Amino acid sequence: MKIGIDLGTRNSLVFIPKKGVVLQEPSVVAVDLDENKILAVGKAANEMIGRTPDTIRVYRPLKDGVIADFRVTQAMIRYFIDKVSGNFRFFKPELVISVPAGITSTERRAVIEAGLNAGAKAVYLCKEPILSAIGAGIPIHSCSGNMIVDIGGGTSEVAVISLGGIVNFQSLRVAGDKMDVAIADYIKRKHNLAIGDQTTEDIKINIGTAIAEKEPKTLDIRGRDLISGLPRNVKINSNDVSEAIADSLAEIVQTVKNVLRETPPELSADIMDKGMVLAGGSSLLRNLAELMTNSIGVPCVVADNALLCVAKGTGAVLENLDLYKKSVMTKK
Repeated sequence: MKIGIDLGTRNSLVFIPKKGVVLQEPSVVAVDLDENKILAVGKAANEMIGRTPDTIRVYRPLKDGVIADFRVTQAMIRYFIDKVSGNFRFFKPELVISVPAGITSTERRAVIEAGLNAGAKAVYLCKEPILSAIGAGIPIHSCSGNMIVDIGGGTSEVAVISLGGIVNFQSLRVAGDKMDVAIADYIKRKHNLAIGDQTTEDIKINIGTAIAEKEPKTLDIRGRDLISGLPRNVKINSNDVSEAIADSLAEIVQTVKNVLRETPPELSADIMDKGMVLAGGSSLLRNLAELMTNSIGVPCVVADNALLCVAKGTGAVLENLDLYKKSVMTKK
């Protein structure tokens, strides 16, 4: 049995060869502090965010794409394995898990150990930009340069790939989560209103845009008035969102420029011809490709099923484990 896991800061996806993506759940775990046991994982835990008593804590065990809480991450991986294995649970699966390209050896060891303790026979780690590129359909083994910009929940990874390897990359811990924080802060400043995480994400998904629009979309949101402490409704529009997240996007654009600056000229020429590919959940922000093209001067497209790219990449690696073992694996 082989299982691919895109272990994301915000969402985790599980891929099984021949079946595709079989599970897509938030990377959230609810823990009962009194009995020190895990109550819920994934969707069930996500519904508890902001609604729990003091004895229950709901949190994300991954921060900026790496493990922040070992025990809870292990429980989450075990939950994923159990949920997709069904009757095969007595076989130990082989896992391919995605990790950020900028991960340290300690962080890498933590992921491997979490996987083994969760019941895997072997754990292979793959760098996210490579998986993302495979999932986006980029021919990574060709000798021309390809650029992938993977913007997830916790990290944005920009990499230039040629001949199956990463020529140069930068990892930036600014992505979807930072945008959410920026939106919440903006609404606090402008409207004196405190809003929850769920509302912030709804705003970003429903009306978020990277470039201010002539005819902005609007959305009614509800929150707590910071002065009276009572619930209140306000109407906000998509241009408010683009103003709120401008700084986060500027950092991502700057990182792409830095990577291009350090790319060998031959590969830069390839990238100018082909353009760069955006992947990851946060790359679905409206008008983001246009903003990138305008700011950097390199054509930019969003991959099909951008959210599933890494998971699909793990699937391709699983189906050809022997082929990829040398180029992308670190195994324990």
